[in-house]
Amino acid sequence: MKIQKTPVPDGKTKIEKKFYLVDASGKTLGRLASSIAMILLGKHKSCWVPYLDTGDYVIVVNAEKVKVTGRKMTEKMYYRHSGYPGGLKKETFISLMQKSPETIIEHAVKGMLPHNRLGRKLIKKLKVYKGSEHVHEAQQPIPLEIK
Repeated sequence: MKIQKTPVPDGKTKIEKKFYLVDASGKTLGRLASSIAMILLGKHKSCWVPYLDTGDYVIVVNAEKVKVTGRKMTEKMYYRHSGYPGGLKKETFISLMQKSPETIIEHAVKGMLPHNRLGRKLIKKLKVYKGSEHVHEAQQPIPLEIK
């Protein structure tokens, strides 16, 4: 009796990629980011393997309307370092939200992806926009409701 194995995609087979449209208005940052990371990774598909890019593209609109809980609005800090002595830069959630709300969502999603070559490839499939307009109408994105 021959045992039938589950087909596993190799790097040569073409995996179908879709575009999903997510509205971030009124959504909690962490819950939104984890759902987006799952789609980028491709864990919602039956052909998912941890070493291949099987995920889809995600377009996020209304990034400035994302919310956070508790005292994160005033106390959450974002850090970056220039690489030089004394080159640590700090920025609060509120100031970053006013300057660049897209960065907040990208930073949250990037932290939930693998920290290797695959993760760097996956984060490029995330497109975040401040308002409700985006330039991906030709890709016919599928609206996705995230709780």
